[in-house]
Amino acid sequence: MSEPDDTPRVEPFFSTNIALLIDADVDGLLDAPEKPKKVTSSDRLERAFLEILEFRRAHGRVPSSTTREIAERKLGARLEGILSSEEKLTALRHLDEFGLLDVPEAPTSIDDLLEGDEFDLLADDSGLLDVSDLPVRQPPAAVDSVAKRQKCLDFDQFEHLFKAKHQELADGAAQIAPFRGLRTITAGRFFVLNGVMLFVAAVGETREMVVGGKPEQKQRLRVIFENGTESSMYRQSLSIRLFEQKGQAVVGADISDEGVLDGEDVASGYIYVLRSLSNDPQIAGIRDLHKIGFSRGPVSKRIKNAAKSPTYLMAPVDLVASYQTFNLNVVKFENLLHRVFADVRLDITQIDRKGRDYDPSEWFIVPRSVVDQAVELIVSGEIVDYVYDKDSQALRKRS
Repeated sequence: MSEPDDTPRVEPFFSTNIALLIDADVDGLLDAPEKPKKVTSSDRLERAFLEILEFRRAHGRVPSSTTREIAERKLGARLEGILSSEEKLTALRHLDEFGLLDVPEAPTSIDDLLEGDEFDLLADDSGLLDVSDLPVRQPPAAVDSVAKRQKCLDFDQFEHLFKAKHQELADGAAQIAPFRGLRTITAGRFFVLNGVMLFVAAVGETREMVVGGKPEQKQRLRVIFENGTESSMYRQSLSIRLFEQKGQAVVGADISDEGVLDGEDVASGYIYVLRSLSNDPQIAGIRDLHKIGFSRGPVSKRIKNAAKSPTYLMAPVDLVASYQTFNLNVVKFENLLHRVFADVRLDITQIDRKGRDYDPSEWFIVPRSVVDQAVELIVSGEIVDYVYDKDSQALRKRS
């Protein structure tokens, strides 16, 4: 008779037992954890935009990038960054329930500018901005309309004029000054273009030409260059080249401004351009930083206490240019100048002597020569054909 077997009996473990265990796992203890999905740059962009939408939904307005509220300022700066990127705009349009990404088209005329002027800053009671009678500038259609330099066959009649003008410069009887615009190009005037002095020997009769389907008055010049060449370029063409090439004028040593006031003109004031002499590193290190403003009285008196005013960045300033204006609503004129350079406005907050925050609004990072050109184009009404390209630091014709 065999002895009883005390070894524990092992029951076979079947698949049905596993199924029963899973069914009995009401708390999900046997569930395998899901692997977290990788967050992509597209996901982060959408989440960032959804925060902006939530702010719009809660407050009924878009976040401001200039407020003192840090959280709102971050959202406002984020929205500006999105609006400046065509790639981001395309990626987020499907989420834009409030139309925050609808970028308005750039104005193509003075009328467009006035229609978009919500605060009536450019109200034109004086008619300064009425360009309905002005021709639209277009590039010449015919190749033969472009004047080229050629040898001046009678240069001996002009050579002594250049020698005399150089002697005046050496003696201090004449000086080099910034080019002031189309109105200063008259017969007998000297200018410097690309380092070469030129003499306007004659201004031809005014001819009415059809350019771009509209009549335009033009005058041919006889321009003599001191290197013995000459050109019959148009008066407007010489003005454009002098602006684009940072040309200069040769004027008398006692002439401070080329504006002429006749018996019927009324002086409006001065558009002025200033350079900051601040020692603040965040200001002193900015190249081509200029203040563009307006004064009804002498500019020197206006800026006398600049170091005490946040308008002038709490520092002394240097007057680099001024333009006396006549028969103009200069405040509207100044506003239009600011509209042209809005993309390069200085973004900084100053603290005045009483400890209050102040955001200067008339400082722009733009070369002085470009400011000169913009003033001339606004006066002539041609500014509607130009935009400022901050990358190349130049006014470019609209395409």
